[in-house]
Amino acid sequence: MHPRRPDGFDGLGYRGGGREEPGPGARPFGSASELGHWVTSPPDIPGSRNLHWGEKTPPYGAGTPLGGAGLNEEPNLGAGGPGAEQLNRFAGFGIGLASLFTENVLAHPCIVLRRQCQVNYHARNYHLTPFTIVNIMYSINKTQGPRALWKGMGSTFIVQGITLGTEGIISEFTPLPRELSHKWNLKQIGGHLLLKGLTHVIAMPFYSASLVETVQSEIIRDNPGILDCVKEGIGRVVGMGVPHSKRLLPLMVLTFPTALHGVLHYVISSIVQKLVLFVLKRDNSHNLPTESSTSVQSMLDAYFPELIASFAASLCADVMLYPLETVLHRLHIQGTRTIIDNTDLGYEVLPINTQYEGMRDCINTIKREEGMPGFYKGFGAVIVQYTLHVAVLQLTKIIYSTLLQNVS
Repeated sequence: MHPRRPDGFDGLGYRGGGREEPGPGARPFGSASELGHWVTSPPDIPGSRNLHWGEKTPPYGAGTPLGGAGLNEEPNLGAGGPGAEQLNRFAGFGIGLASLFTENVLAHPCIVLRRQCQVNYHARNYHLTPFTIVNIMYSINKTQGPRALWKGMGSTFIVQGITLGTEGIISEFTPLPRELSHKWNLKQIGGHLLLKGLTHVIAMPFYSASLVETVQSEIIRDNPGILDCVKEGIGRVVGMGVPHSKRLLPLMVLTFPTALHGVLHYVISSIVQKLVLFVLKRDNSHNLPTESSTSVQSMLDAYFPELIASFAASLCADVMLYPLETVLHRLHIQGTRTIIDNTDLGYEVLPINTQYEGMRDCINTIKREEGMPGFYKGFGAVIVQYTLHVAVLQLTKIIYSTLLQNVS
């Protein structure tokens, strides 16, 4: 293992607790550009900067003239003084935060109902349109209360945290690259995808526990603790904890479909995001800001392309991999003694008693007993989810434009 941090700061002229003269092997820094190599930048928040595919926050001291904005550079944001610049950065951060809030909080009821429909092999109503989904959401909310549509949200955040932490730890102690540089090769791509696959495999038992929490009916569900997802995930690995039936599939059987879904989702979303950003940047390059252009439009062109690209990438990946996700969720939920809501009526509960032997058997059984539309059960929830996302993005864009017009 090769350390990725400097062993010391002798090159800066620091030794011990005080500042001394540089040693024989040390070299003093003569300019701010050399010193900037040692100054780190904060993590990037989507929407807070005009970052595109493969771009990173420039280091301290690396500036770009406002008059020479090129294809991969930020456009001229207009002169508005320090107050306007602070408002622009704050508004950009708020736009990105609103997008993340929509994806992980406001869309959670759609995720809950979507997963319940996917694992409900009893269902006669496939809920392929948003109209039936909204109707069943109203029925469940009326009979069980609002908590029925927000269950398992804490465990989904825990799984995301475990995934990010695992990826960072593996990339730190192995040569597998966490990010791809502009000069990539096939070896780097293979290592990067291997890192993604290993990350999903390690997070797999916690994902199973989170899936059970999101689809378990609120009628027979106890109040779970915030760390029950972690406890049950560890219990799934060591074979202890909540008793399961003999139909529970071993984790080795779930490894391939879990890693396949995770890697394919990442590959599809990355390609779509890159293509959308390329198109948006090309359109913006033909409309470079002039003196007559408003600061509002310049700032919108700076902040929204990455959010639009992220939205399109996530949408395409979810739509293309929806059949595989249905199979994956049925395999994960089998044998866990889970009881779900009746998605045909909006009340009553149903047990999950599937007997799939693996991924291939699950695909053949769904095709034989439910037909090809059976792979798309609950697809109307995806339409509702991304329609809500578009509405929030449009609303934040209107609010953002109004704020900038009032300041300017």
